Amino acid sequence: MGNMMDQTGLPQTALVGPSSIQDQHQPYWGVHLRNRGNDGAAPLWQAALWAPDTDHVTLVLQGERYAMHRGTDGRHLLEFSAPFGAEYGFDLGAGLRPDPAARRQADGVHGPSVLVDPHHAWPASEDGWSGRPWDDAVILEIHIGLFTPEGTFAAAASRLRGLADLGITAVEIMPVAQFSGTRGWGYDGVLPYAPHGTYGTPTDMKAFVATAHALGIAVILDVVYNHFGPDGAYLHEIAPGFFDAGRSTPWGAGIDYTRPAVRDFFLSNVAMWIGDFHIDGLRIDAAHQIRDPSDPELLTEIARTARVTAGPRTIWLVLEDERNLTWPTQPVTGPYDAQWNDDYHHALHCLLTGEDESYYAPFAADPLADLLLALREGQVDQGQPRPGGASPRGMPSAHLPVTAFVNSNQTHDQIGNRAHGDRLISLVGDEAAWIAHALLLTAPFIPMLFMGEEAGETAPFCFFADLPEPLASATRKGRQAEFSRFSSFSGKVPDPMSRATFDASRPYLGQADRLSQWRDWTSRLVQVRRDHVLPLIRSGRGAPTQAKATGARSLSVLWRFAAGELLINANLGSPPDTPVPHVPQPEIAVGNIDTDPFAFTLSIRPAS
Repeated sequence: MGNMMDQTGLPQTALVGPSSIQDQHQPYWGVHLRNRGNDGAAPLWQAALWAPDTDHVTLVLQGERYAMHRGTDGRHLLEFSAPFGAEYGFDLGAGLRPDPAARRQADGVHGPSVLVDPHHAWPASEDGWSGRPWDDAVILEIHIGLFTPEGTFAAAASRLRGLADLGITAVEIMPVAQFSGTRGWGYDGVLPYAPHGTYGTPTDMKAFVATAHALGIAVILDVVYNHFGPDGAYLHEIAPGFFDAGRSTPWGAGIDYTRPAVRDFFLSNVAMWIGDFHIDGLRIDAAHQIRDPSDPELLTEIARTARVTAGPRTIWLVLEDERNLTWPTQPVTGPYDAQWNDDYHHALHCLLTGEDESYYAPFAADPLADLLLALREGQVDQGQPRPGGASPRGMPSAHLPVTAFVNSNQTHDQIGNRAHGDRLISLVGDEAAWIAHALLLTAPFIPMLFMGEEAGETAPFCFFADLPEPLASATRKGRQAEFSRFSSFSGKVPDPMSRATFDASRPYLGQADRLSQWRDWTSRLVQVRRDHVLPLIRSGRGAPTQAKATGARSLSVLWRFAAGELLINANLGSPPDTPVPHVPQPEIAVGNIDTDPFAFTLSIRPAS
């Protein structure tokens, strides 16, 4: 069929006929470049939309309308010619809707989508990048909108050299999928293929990744595949069957992962981030809400897609999963490298702060014992009965490698889900935070810091958003009601919709001398980790770990490896009841471990 063009240069007829759109190799979603065009001709594209409940879908391209062809499985397809940068959308009878798989939006979640050139001129340095080994990961979680005053990918790229100089080997970017408004954490994204426009273009994001790689920094992207945000999620209208009417999540409608089109939506997104953007790893948000009875289940397919797409490049895959399952990170057979280990955080937090409400209650009963269990076996909740009214959860985890656990003292959740976004250092003071920092960065688990933590940041990280009414008012009321149940809370929650709340959450604005002192401490700890702890990890596990309390808030842990032993003594609020055995020439020594309430020693014992 010929490509009939009108005077605007846009197609009047499709190039794909009804006979071919039943081909199962055709896409379900998005606009795909088929030919870049030559001799002045515009690029050729194929548009796809899965809308099984709709008989007629119109492609709206630069204001012109073109009927799409419907297949028997609910796919609507059309081939057309248009230049890069042209604006488009779909009309199912209720007006223009953005492409659910748009690579870029012209202006927010309600406006038209933009045709994006998928080709990127990667620098020559990218050819030599093959990723980093997971065991040397020292991760910094960042929010692109707050990491710099400009709040863009380009500005964030300019700060990466400083992180590399500290020894940070990976940045984990909070979700960047296009969400409503200009400010937000990113977990309310509705267009998972489009980087949030306030942060920059897809090209800007790729340039950020290239800069990171040139500095030896891997890039992990936090992705949300368990729900969509409350504003601009037109998939509810386009394909109601995308969702599971019988299930909801705490954040929105549940998703029906058994449908091929739904699985394709998420798996193609995985392939885009790993393939087109050269992302080095994914953190799967709230994996416990990705409930899929299929065999294999979607979580397994996500991992498989990521690794196949990456080819020989090293890819890191991390779960956030409150079930404390161990099959995903099982040696040899597990498809994932690690899981976020909130158990470690909760035990340490309760020990240092004394807080005991909500999800802290089970860990507040005996936080030192829980912390010792986490340091010895990874998880605290391993299926055993727990105090504080908690239901048993989890599986035994002592057999897992130490690298199967991402430990943290602070994350966006653990700071931002507090009423005022208090950081740990603001709750417990510098002395306690200094020792907790040392324990996190030198224990053999994978450490993750939250932006600013590497510099002793005290500024809060509040919950913030930029939603329209009535969602804005509902969110305000919900936050206030949530915290009014806590006996320790009084007053008002910062307005999450206020620009002032967002600005107050910006890090790195403190005293330069203090920030420098903390950065030096971080650099020293990371160097010890790299030079002394990492070789032990790589030598392989030895005898079981020994972890014991030496006082009411002090501990001693001995990790055994094939090449030697790692001994850490830490006082986290009180000295030992009796002097600890003398350790000659420790690699790190802070304070007097026998008498000071906050002190720390680390020593390496070579294998005998």
